[in-house]
Amino acid sequence: MAALADLAQLPVGTLVALGLALLIAAIVRGYSGFGFSMLAVSGLTLALPPAEAVPIVFILEVAASIHMLPGVWRQVDWRSLWPLVVGALVATPFGVHLLATLPETPVRLAIAALVVTTTILIWRGFALKRVPGLGATLATGTAVGLLNGGLGIGGPPVILFYLSSPAGTAAVRASLVAYFLATDTYALVLGAAEGLVTTRTFLTALLMLPLLAVGIVVGSRGFIRTDPAAFRKAVLVLLLALSVVGVVRALL
Repeated sequence: MAALADLAQLPVGTLVALGLALLIAAIVRGYSGFGFSMLAVSGLTLALPPAEAVPIVFILEVAASIHMLPGVWRQVDWRSLWPLVVGALVATPFGVHLLATLPETPVRLAIAALVVTTTILIWRGFALKRVPGLGATLATGTAVGLLNGGLGIGGPPVILFYLSSPAGTAAVRASLVAYFLATDTYALVLGAAEGLVTTRTFLTALLMLPLLAVGIVVGSRGFIRTDPAAFRKAVLVLLLALSVVGVVRALL
């Protein structure tokens, strides 16, 4: 197994860092419904180029959503979800093409800048008095599609969309789970068409599934015991932490 051999050749410290990053990302995903891509991409790119790391994250994201969706199905806000998905499906092919052609440094800088911007907006109290209309929702979905296909981190705009809406925490988490299942599956198919998904990619993702499963279970149990105010605070802290990590890595 080439993937296993390649991982075994990495320094022990790098392997430990990758394992911890994936486990933490999975716990965050189980708790909040998002955050896995941003954390996992940052961790995997310690050892892999973005064009290889992002498809692996897509596979793990799809697996995580399939695991979580049955438990949150009834809380999904389907009215806002479908325009977001339609916009993303239209724009994702363009994002995947960018991933296959852009150099590595601009991709890293774009990831950091997007997370920082999202964090600042939410932290400063950006909020919507009502759920946006069809046009605004489609526009948000289009932006997310570009980012998800091109950088593997379509999360920030859609997270901002739901956290700033009047939707309750259970609906926010459930809708994010359903949304990422649709968009990540689509992006994974397009990535395969661009030659970014290989047997090595699947084998590497398969090796990481146990850490993903453990993290999802731990995170989901944490959400059940958390009140809405604590959930929102935890999400804001998470976004801030992601911003700091992204900026430091981009500067370095």
